[in-house]
Amino acid sequence: MQIEVGFGKSTVSLDIPQNHPTQVLVPNEVTLNLTGVDEVKRALATPIDSPRIGEIVQAGETVAIVTSDITRPLPSKYLLPSLLEELYAAGIRREDVFIAFGLGSHRRHTEAEMRYLVGDEVFESVRCIDLDTEDCVPVGHTKFGTRVDVFRPVVEADRRICLGNIEFHYFAGYSGGAKAIMPGVCTHDAIQENHSMMVQAAAKAGAIDDNPVRQDIDDVLNLISVDFILNVVLDEKKQIVNAVAGHPITAHRAGCAFLDTLYKCEIEKRADLVIVSPGGYPKDINMYQAQKALDNAKHAVREGGIVLWIASAKEGLGEPCFERWMTQYKPDFMVEEIGRNFEHGGHKAAAIAMVLQMARIFFVSDLEADFVRSVNLEPYADAQTALDAALAILGRDASVIVMPYGGSTLPFAKG
Repeated sequence: MQIEVGFGKSTVSLDIPQNHPTQVLVPNEVTLNLTGVDEVKRALATPIDSPRIGEIVQAGETVAIVTSDITRPLPSKYLLPSLLEELYAAGIRREDVFIAFGLGSHRRHTEAEMRYLVGDEVFESVRCIDLDTEDCVPVGHTKFGTRVDVFRPVVEADRRICLGNIEFHYFAGYSGGAKAIMPGVCTHDAIQENHSMMVQAAAKAGAIDDNPVRQDIDDVLNLISVDFILNVVLDEKKQIVNAVAGHPITAHRAGCAFLDTLYKCEIEKRADLVIVSPGGYPKDINMYQAQKALDNAKHAVREGGIVLWIASAKEGLGEPCFERWMTQYKPDFMVEEIGRNFEHGGHKAAAIAMVLQMARIFFVSDLEADFVRSVNLEPYADAQTALDAALAILGRDASVIVMPYGGSTLPFAKG
């Protein structure tokens, strides 16, 4: 069987011998009426549990639009024009709108990256700013005790609108919704307090109502109001196939329900070998981002199996604390230490270590082989070579599951 998976801004091909039973997890077929910008306009015109945004804002008010950074696949440039059109029609002046990029714990943007994210016309007409964690103000504590400090310009705006992409998140359940605020425009300390709950069993992909991390994120809305959200679901080609707008909770949940129909994939049983790619750039821009696909793959591989992880990671590990954990600690220590001393960044290293406790990880990337070995993974420069090596170890009848869009698809076994 010939398969092709994303790798950076290109693809790699693999040939799986016919004697290996293989299942390819791709998005489920769903009925689509509108896509792209047309779907965005439909959502804005029919918001969920909310008036249209033009009926919420008033002339003279300032409006903060919080959107995703360069590490996320959210196509902000296709959402913003329609949203801004409604704001301007309601009497909001261009100079009273600004776009804040929710960096969370990620690096700042270059001007070229900001322009790429929002499009030339929006970039040249609307002020665009990155989160500055040195300019945050306290807004209170959630019911879980998390102290929340939010980017001052966002707090001081009269209205707040959050954009987002909804996909599975390995401990917050789903991305999108209030996640634009927490962790998007919060301080490192606030993010760390929230993410420390990832060690709880209910904090997992696809879980929301009893997920403590997501509950804590949503409780932030009781501390700082969000007037309106516009979230989208993307297909495997990163095209908009669903949009939801309106109330920050109920509209978000509607988007999550659609995501389930598209990306939850049933498997008969766990496989000997799982081949997983995050889906290419920007989801594999660094190991820190690509880890999400690996975490989804753990739900498909058997104990003692092999995960063939294909991710460019051209920018390296991607986050200082994550890098320290990956380069200085051994897997068993990481798993123990994250429970004793939670560190944001270290949590993703510990998540990789948890996969290593159940399976070997063959890593195909743009990183140097010696460096990959130093972070406890088995390096391969070529995907086919890695595949052949894995099958030689696992045997002639080894079963295979392929996850070309591992950052999105969530496997679950029958029963």
